[in-house]
Amino acid sequence: MRLILIRHAESKHTQKNIIADIHGCTGLTAHGFEQAQVLANRFLVTGELDSCRTMLYSPVLRASQTAQVLADIIKFDTLLHDDDLRELNPGVADGISSQQYAETFGKFDLISFPHRPFAPHGESWSMFISRVQNTLERLASQCKNQTIVAVTHAGFIVATFLTLFDIPRPGTGSYLNPMYTSLTEWSKSNNTWQLEKYNDTLHLIMPMQELKP
Repeated sequence: MRLILIRHAESKHTQKNIIADIHGCTGLTAHGFEQAQVLANRFLVTGELDSCRTMLYSPVLRASQTAQVLADIIKFDTLLHDDDLRELNPGVADGISSQQYAETFGKFDLISFPHRPFAPHGESWSMFISRVQNTLERLASQCKNQTIVAVTHAGFIVATFLTLFDIPRPGTGSYLNPMYTSLTEWSKSNNTWQLEKYNDTLHLIMPMQELKP
């Protein structure tokens, strides 16, 4: 299986420092829609997704809008939302600012308290990591010998590294930060996962005219 993870394009919630899941997300910025269009043009020009018939996407608006831009150009046979591709579920903190969160719930110390929910009705860090791991194994089992594209979030992408490389915890002084519309690709063969690429943003670097079909 080839699993190509795409981080959604630039979103409004980051500019306002809002914690945004299903209810709090207000979608992409105008620049975000442009980024998604450039990525779609890349795929059309390079043909690197010609073997892919399925695209999955997080139901959070910024991810679903990114997926829709891609689907308008790249004709997938199957286009499905997958709840498991979401970021860590913030529970009742969905839609509030980071400052409001700190004032109400304090610091989210995932290193010292990995089993503490982010907020009431939300996930803990350990629950999130377990969800990502289960999602990877589910897709590998269901989609053998296929190429799958999944539009998701930075946190989910980072968590794939933690679980597949068996990194015990974050907070080691280093971190990953995949860019908007970047590609991270994993493959699985003979029960072994392999990282094929990370944070590929060729489409954001190349001159625009080179990515027009």
